[in-house]
Amino acid sequence: MAVPVRLLTRRDVEALLDLPTCMAAVEAGFRARAEGRPVHTGVMGLHVPGGGFHAKAAAMPAGAAGRLYFAAKLNANFPDNPARHSLPTIQGVLALFDAVTGSPLCLMDSIAITVLRTAAATGVAARHLAPADAVTAAVVGTGAQAEAQLAAVALARPIRKAFAYDLDAARAAAFARSASERLGFPVEVAADLAGATRASQVVVTCTPSRRAFLGRGHLSPGAFVAAVGADSDVKSEIEPALMAAACVIADSVEQCAAIGDLHHAIEQGTMCAADVRAELGEVILDPGRGRRGTSEIVVFDSTGVALQDVAAAALVFEAASARGAGTEISF
Repeated sequence: MAVPVRLLTRRDVEALLDLPTCMAAVEAGFRARAEGRPVHTGVMGLHVPGGGFHAKAAAMPAGAAGRLYFAAKLNANFPDNPARHSLPTIQGVLALFDAVTGSPLCLMDSIAITVLRTAAATGVAARHLAPADAVTAAVVGTGAQAEAQLAAVALARPIRKAFAYDLDAARAAAFARSASERLGFPVEVAADLAGATRASQVVVTCTPSRRAFLGRGHLSPGAFVAAVGADSDVKSEIEPALMAAACVIADSVEQCAAIGDLHHAIEQGTMCAADVRAELGEVILDPGRGRRGTSEIVVFDSTGVALQDVAAAALVFEAASARGAGTEISF
């Protein structure tokens, strides 16, 4: 007899998972991989005119009881969607399976999962790599990721003020008003990128940029940078010279070398994969693998690893099952 499949909308997902819980699950996933436990991941991308698709998949123990799950997430990324079609930049679905029997368990909207698990990785990285006394942050790019990114940083460090920079000044202003109210600390619009980033101890870049824009001159000594936007080989946010000068921590060295800002640094000859100091999971296990001084600039190359999707989706599915949320169907 077929196992019922639970369908969950974006609203369902947002109601079932909060950021602190997601951060704890994502950190546990990175730790498990660094400890050599069975965590298998894969990624595939395909470009089409105006955008692209990427599929990320992983199998690992997750959820409250460490059940073995497999998740496959398929996202479409079309940066011109908001202006041209009044649609989100990112749209997609995530399918969750029992990795012992192969039974499909849940099909859920992937936007909320992507936002939460990406922000969760930034929060975990900030907890282990940002200056302990960081009270200022800047977010570059005020799209769907921005508020969750700031919220995650604020969970990791005592942020008291933030700056928001975007090429679309009106969008930045709207974001600053909303984020100030929701996050509980002032978020100011920055007219100047360098002014905002130099004044910040934590900098998050979450843009669809295809050209690197953040360089060494944009940062103060000791800054922590979470580079979130480059999740395909055509995207780029961090100048290769900055990558070469900084302590680089990767979510996955292999994946960052293929599609992250590390990819562009390798292409330009300023770095090789062996120059990455550690993966995030290794820093979680051994803090000595991370920051080595208060003036060192640290860049977290965050391409989004599928283990994050499994960690988040398992929690959502288990909470939905316990509460009877969503709709059950049978294929």
